Amino acid sequence: MSKVSEDAEGGRQGSVTHTVAEIEIDRQTDALVGEWLTLREVADRLGLDLKRVKQLLRDHKLLGVQRAEGVCVPAAFISGDQPLKGLQSTLTVLADSGFGAAEALRWLFTADESLPGTPIEALTQHRVKEINRRAQALAL
Repeated sequence: MSKVSEDAEGGRQGSVTHTVAEIEIDRQTDALVGEWLTLREVADRLGLDLKRVKQLLRDHKLLGVQRAEGVCVPAAFISGDQPLKGLQSTLTVLADSGFGAAEALRWLFTADESLPGTPIEALTQHRVKEINRRAQALAL
């Protein structure tokens, strides 16, 4: 569950709690992410049942948002038959820094010249510590 609600522009707005299914994202964030997977597709890729995938969302091992086809997860969050290594810690750092779901997605999928690339690309390259340090610095 997200501990920060999103206003119309995706900004932080107090400490209202939302379930993953209540969080919708704007078109820009949707386009940044690119490829999405439904929960059924995530379950198939991970070799899990749907109930276990929903538990991964509750445990913040994955992040899902509401789209037209239902709750979806960025395809980049799945590596082979597992959630992307290091993703859970990064999502936790971002949440602890006050980022809501839409803000976290925007940050993860927005290019950063100093990386180079996006934070999610850096995570796929096993640069978890670097990305988590950057995420922690955002809270300061």
